[in-house]
Amino acid sequence: MTGSRRPRLPLAVALLVAVGAFATTAVRPGTASAALDPTAAPTPDEDGVPLLRDVLEAAGRNYVQARTALANSRNRQARLTAEMRRIEARIAELAPEVEQVARTAYRTGRIGPVLVLLGSTSAEDFLERARGLETMALRDNDRLRQLNQARDRIARAQRALDAEIAEERRQLAVMLRQKQAAERALALVGGAATKGFVSATSPVARPAPRGADGSWPPQTCSQPDPTTSGCVTPRTLHAYTEARRAGFTRFTSCYRPGGPYEHPKGRACDFSTQPHGFGGDATGGDRLYGNNLAAFFVRNADRLGVLYVIWYRQIWFPATGWRSYGGAHGDPSSDHTNHVHLSLL
Repeated sequence: MTGSRRPRLPLAVALLVAVGAFATTAVRPGTASAALDPTAAPTPDEDGVPLLRDVLEAAGRNYVQARTALANSRNRQARLTAEMRRIEARIAELAPEVEQVARTAYRTGRIGPVLVLLGSTSAEDFLERARGLETMALRDNDRLRQLNQARDRIARAQRALDAEIAEERRQLAVMLRQKQAAERALALVGGAATKGFVSATSPVARPAPRGADGSWPPQTCSQPDPTTSGCVTPRTLHAYTEARRAGFTRFTSCYRPGGPYEHPKGRACDFSTQPHGFGGDATGGDRLYGNNLAAFFVRNADRLGVLYVIWYRQIWFPATGWRSYGGAHGDPSSDHTNHVHLSLL
């Protein structure tokens, strides 16, 4: 379980052909022995398909980023649509008044105001009538100005809405490309769609902090790992804390030194289905525990910033949902039948 076996060459070549642009050398990470429980078994050595992990890392991040951009674009579209409705309502209010101004101007031409002034009976009356005409002119000009400004605003809002619709289409295309890339990669290790582990009654996690634009900014391994002597990112620590708060308190190991994947970056945890260490295939209550934990992470993926979840020969990925996952060696750690693997963005 702690050996250093490399993936078969055909699989590595096929992954490069299927996805492209992933040239990371296949190196499997070592195992950690710094778990808090000194009697626990070593942490799983599970990264047997490194090129697949590279694909999921890139495709996962791009997919989630595009999904966030899509949500932001749709929110802006909603605000622009509401603004356009307000402007249209204002134009509808102004239209009758402007129409009346136009009718009066057409009917009286330039003679009307002159006749009003010539009908004055005194200097004071003349001045009063002149002030009245000025007030009317200012009011009419103000209505015309407001109408023109409203028309300009709605034209700008329409252009902005058109741009957001184009942005929505662009992000949907990005999401589709990332989904297809992930599906091609997963197809090489099983990849068939499964019902997986989903439960609408899973506990709801408190959301992890996001960027101002709703994105998941990169984080460093800056927090002490409560499960080893290593470190984790703030987002990983939050997910670990939320899992324990939801009642998933069995043995867990997060940080692992060495290797190119999420564990040494503090962005992954292995949640054993047993109280102490990692043993054989989970059965009975232990397997139900794993099912519920996997469902918890999937239900809260958008709250926690989940990159992917692996459990019992199946992998959940934001772009694809649950898919079969053959593992690398057929042992409980590689097949993830004794622990739930969680990777965070």
